[in-house]
Amino acid sequence: MNNVLKIALLVIGVGLVGYGIYSLFSPEVALDSAPIEVEAQDSNTQSYAMIAFGLLTLIGGLAFKRR
Repeated sequence: MNNVLKIALLVIGVGLVGYGIYSLFSPEVALDSAPIEVEAQDSNTQSYAMIAFGLLTLIGGLAFKRR
């Protein structure tokens, strides 16, 4: 049971970190007309939170190795 939980935490952690980095660097285009391109401006707090939660789950998954 501990091995399954460890693997699940590691996979979820890698997924959250990957998604956070992807959403941090990929711009979202709200309107794309021929001469004009308008980009949506949003704060990156959700991306930073995803990366932080991913790192926490990775640390939690690695903590099961110690037990």
